[in-house]
Amino acid sequence: MAFGDLLEQVGSTGRFQVLHVTLLVIPVLMMASHNLLQNFVAAVPPHYCSAHTNLSQSRLSPEQTLLITVPLDPSGRPERCQRYVSPQWHLIAKNSTSSFDEQDLYDVGGVDLQECTEGWSYNMTDMDSTIISDFHLVCNLRSLKQMSQTIYMGGVLVGAFIFGGLSDRYGRRILLLFSHLLMAVGGTCAAFSTSFSLFCLSRFFCGMALSGLGLNTFSLIVEWIPTRVRTVVGTLTGYCYTVGQLILAVIAYFIRDWRWLTLAVSLPFYGFFLYAWWFHESSRWLVLSNNSEKAIKNLKSVARFNGRHEEGEKIDIQMVQESMKKELSCSQGSYSVLDLFRTATMRKMTICLSVVWFSTSFAYYGLAMDLQKFGVDIYLIQVIFGAVDFPAKVVITVAMSFCGRRASQCGAVIVGGLMILANLLVPYDQQTLRTSLAVVGKGCLAASFTCCYLYTGELYPTIIRQNGMGWVSMTARIGSMVAPLVLLMGDYLPWIPGLIYGGSLIVSGLAAIFLPETLGSPLPDTIQDVEDRGSGRSSKKTQKEAIILQDTQSNLLKQVA
Repeated sequence: MAFGDLLEQVGSTGRFQVLHVTLLVIPVLMMASHNLLQNFVAAVPPHYCSAHTNLSQSRLSPEQTLLITVPLDPSGRPERCQRYVSPQWHLIAKNSTSSFDEQDLYDVGGVDLQECTEGWSYNMTDMDSTIISDFHLVCNLRSLKQMSQTIYMGGVLVGAFIFGGLSDRYGRRILLLFSHLLMAVGGTCAAFSTSFSLFCLSRFFCGMALSGLGLNTFSLIVEWIPTRVRTVVGTLTGYCYTVGQLILAVIAYFIRDWRWLTLAVSLPFYGFFLYAWWFHESSRWLVLSNNSEKAIKNLKSVARFNGRHEEGEKIDIQMVQESMKKELSCSQGSYSVLDLFRTATMRKMTICLSVVWFSTSFAYYGLAMDLQKFGVDIYLIQVIFGAVDFPAKVVITVAMSFCGRRASQCGAVIVGGLMILANLLVPYDQQTLRTSLAVVGKGCLAASFTCCYLYTGELYPTIIRQNGMGWVSMTARIGSMVAPLVLLMGDYLPWIPGLIYGGSLIVSGLAAIFLPETLGSPLPDTIQDVEDRGSGRSSKKTQKEAIILQDTQSNLLKQVA
């Protein structure tokens, strides 16, 4: 008897699983809000130097004050980081006469300029406040905007290391509870931050919480449902994240103050923390942790919830341990990240996957976290960027089933890279075309992520699959940390970020060519299975197993469609 048979005995797709999965995926809707929150709380409003102090008592209109205080840049807009050393009163006199020449506003030769020594004035027409206006992250401090997102992504990376290890030691449920509370408290502290440093520290903890939520939510979902529905449930969970992007746009549209917006996407996690006490700890993990009594108690509770009380009472310690015999034997082996590089095929596979994961995350966050550059309403572009994930994930699911994983992965990243590079050739004033190319590129990157998760899980052997997934996830998070910093280069050469993002995707597409195809192939159990596959030798898996896998994929495609 396998553990899946025990799940069938107590009800593998009963009322418990429906409620359990539903309650677990609801917080996923809000995870996107924290991941992409920077687009709205750190939006850069139009700004220019504040007027001289001696003009505060004058009866000049705001337009006249601006005229004599701030010169215009070559595009005809007020300079953002410079003002006249002294008010240019003659501009008012010229403006009131017929001899006024607009060129006088641009001709600042011989006129002394200075930095904004008395602060900045902000045009808050589109929003009430942002961290840019509150903490004055402009001009010499403008790089701190991208630094705050890098710090947040650093928290995601650190959280993956900490919560990944702790969940294997102390359980999924308790770490999920802590992650909910950490997200709620971290978000609340960020909303009430009195300094930029405190804001960054709070966001760092939010990033850590996000990792804890993702890792333990996924574990509790897959460990309480049967294999035949895991991919479908995983796909639906991915769509919840996509819906979350749309929810963020709606919330941000109605809440234009960054503090209230941060609070609005953080408060629900207090509620998630309260109802998360109901979740049952994974019985699989309990058995592997030598706590079979608690595992039996949870299985019997699930049986009662699903209306299978009699079947649940038949479960005893011997049945549970027998069902987990294979997992217990595998857990006794000692494997580490080093085993991902120890043999030739594993080494080549890990390097190629690392490149794919890094570039996908790198370009995804470089594109999704810089919405203002498209010159379109940021609320509208957020909705469009979120909505494109729906068709993208359907297309990649169909492509993976008919064209194979390798071709789908290569196609997604290469097309995404070409869209980003093509955008560099489009004039800035052609906003519709620029936005269309960016949307297609973002859809390709969302499709690439969907393919990455499935493809990587099929490539790594069972005994080291978690280590492999952890490694490539780490490279992805490093990519998301570096992405905001690359945007800083755009201040000097606007085309550099796009060239780096697009170029990295093309390189990753070429790297994916060297990965083996897994469509219709049984999952490898050992490193030797991977080496045999890499050398072209059969791994001695039965033809029947491959046929069953192929049938499962066909049924999955029908369900998704």
